Amino acid sequence: MNKCVERIYNGIIKENPTFVLMLGMCPTLAVTTTAINGVGMGLSTTAVLVFSNLIISALRNIIPDRVRIPAYIVIVASLVTIVQLLLQAFVRSLYSSLGIFIPLIVVNCIILGRAEAYAAKNGPIESAFDGIGMGLGFTVGLTSIAIVREILGAGAVFGFTFVPEDFRITIFGLAPGAFFVLAVLTALQNLAKAPSATNGSAPQSALACGGNCASCHGSACMSNHAELEAIREKAEAEAAAKKKAAAEKAAAANAAGQNAPAGRKE
Repeated sequence: MNKCVERIYNGIIKENPTFVLMLGMCPTLAVTTTAINGVGMGLSTTAVLVFSNLIISALRNIIPDRVRIPAYIVIVASLVTIVQLLLQAFVRSLYSSLGIFIPLIVVNCIILGRAEAYAAKNGPIESAFDGIGMGLGFTVGLTSIAIVREILGAGAVFGFTFVPEDFRITIFGLAPGAFFVLAVLTALQNLAKAPSATNGSAPQSALACGGNCASCHGSACMSNHAELEAIREKAEAEAAAKKKAAAEKAAAANAAGQNAPAGRKE
C-alpha cells in the first residue's frame, strides 16, 4: 500500500484518534450536540493538523531540539488563529456554536502528538497525509457521536427533524449523553473486535519514560511503536548475550579447574 494512502487509512481506521487512541476527548464530548458542530470541529482540526504537520516537518532540521515543543505550539497557535478568523468571517453560526473550543484546538493532544510522533521524523508530504488521515478520523468520530446524540436528543440530523417531540430523549443532548453514546459506540467496537484502546488491540510498549524529555527520541504511540520495540529488543538481546558470555566463562573456568592435575595425597 502506498505510504500516503496508508497514513489516511491508519488515521481513519487503525489509529482513529477518537475510538482507538482516545485522544481529544474534551471537544469530542462538548461540541457533539449536533452533527454540524461535529463536522465543523473535525474539519477545523483537520486543517490545523495538515498545515502544522507540513510546516513542522519542513522545519524539523532547523528547529533546535531543546525548543521544539514551544516552536510547535507557536506554529499551531498561528494556524488556529487563522482558522478562527476565517470561521468568524464566513461561517458565523458555526463560530458561535463552537465558541471557546476553536482556540482550544491549540492544546489538543492530537495536534502536538502527531507533530512530535510523526511530523518531526518524516518528510512533509507523508506528514501532510498523516494529518489528513488523523483529521478525517477525528471528524468521523465526532460526527458519529453527534449524529446519534442529535437523533436521540433532538429527533433531527443535520437540522432535518423527523422524530416527534414526545419520542425524544432529552438527556442525550446534555453532557451525560455524550458519555453514554461514547461508551455504547466503544462497546460495539469491542464487540466487533475492531481496534480500540479498551480491548487491548492497540500495541503497548514495554519502554518506560526516562524523564529526560529534551533528549527523548520518540513516544510510545502507535506510529513509533515499531521503533521503540526494536530498541527494546536490541537491549534485551545485548543483555542476553552478556549473560550467555558470563555463563560460558564460568563454565570454562569450572572445566579448567576439573582438568587441573590433582595434588599428592598425604
